[in-house]
Amino acid sequence: MKTILIRRALALAALTCLTVPLGALAQTWPAKQPIKLVAVFPPGGSVDQVSRILSVPLQQQLGQTVVVDNKGGASGSIGTAFVAAAPADGYTYAAVFDTHGVNPSLIPNLPFDTKRDLIPVVLIGTSPMVLATYAGSEYKSFADVVAAAKAKKNVSYGTIGSGSLGHVAMTLLGKSGDIDWQHVPYKGGGPLMNDAVAGHVPLSIGSVFVTKPHIDSKRMRPLVVTTSKRSVELPDVPTVAESGYPGFEAPAWWAILAPAKTPPEIVKRMNEEINKALKLPEVAKKLEAQGITVIGGSSESAKVFIDKQIDLWAKVVKDNGIKAD
Repeated sequence: MKTILIRRALALAALTCLTVPLGALAQTWPAKQPIKLVAVFPPGGSVDQVSRILSVPLQQQLGQTVVVDNKGGASGSIGTAFVAAAPADGYTYAAVFDTHGVNPSLIPNLPFDTKRDLIPVVLIGTSPMVLATYAGSEYKSFADVVAAAKAKKNVSYGTIGSGSLGHVAMTLLGKSGDIDWQHVPYKGGGPLMNDAVAGHVPLSIGSVFVTKPHIDSKRMRPLVVTTSKRSVELPDVPTVAESGYPGFEAPAWWAILAPAKTPPEIVKRMNEEINKALKLPEVAKKLEAQGITVIGGSSESAKVFIDKQIDLWAKVVKDNGIKAD
């Protein structure tokens, strides 16, 4: 029933766009009404934080109220479906996380087409994921983990859930490196870190946002990061690529999307305003505190990045039979 309702909403949104002249929309935008920024995860997480950090300067720059609306659930797909079905008038956007790149291949009968029904406005930034272990662990380096796994010592790692970026990234790394380790899914970053700090799961893979506070408190020891370059937040921690797996890269990322039929003039203007906000020192500082490296750039470059993520993880999910929780 929910799928049918969302599909009807998508059809209605498309019809609405056909009856309103695009030029008129672009000329009056954003004077008509407040702008809704839909954070597709619950309050308190990184998507919510990014949305609220951006809403303040955007409101000042556009001269219009920017409301953050949290619509969490189903790895971000519920909030994204809401935006895909919204009128394409420039007043509704989605703030999404890296799960957006995995969901199309992971969630059966997703009620929207990720590439067709949404248009990327801008890639906000990326962040490493951190493979870490608890302070009392026998693993002093990533090489120790690999050696134990290849010796069939039942190495296990925890993630925020089945089908999460951490899960598919570790699956890809295990397959390409012939590393045998077992996945332990948790229901989010909080439960994962609780068990990781206590040593109930020997390894955890999560974002800098989730992991770094426990590294700073010396309760966790970082082993590697998943981006192609070292993290500014963790400059002494090597990358997976540096550790014997050249070319490996699996960043966490955040982006802003709009309904696909949103007038190009509005998408371009919103892109420009977000890029302007990202260059503000106070905004950059707040995002860096979340472990995020600011990217910005054009809508086109964001689309290229996101499409590559979708295609990459679709292959990993299919080849390894990965299922959602």
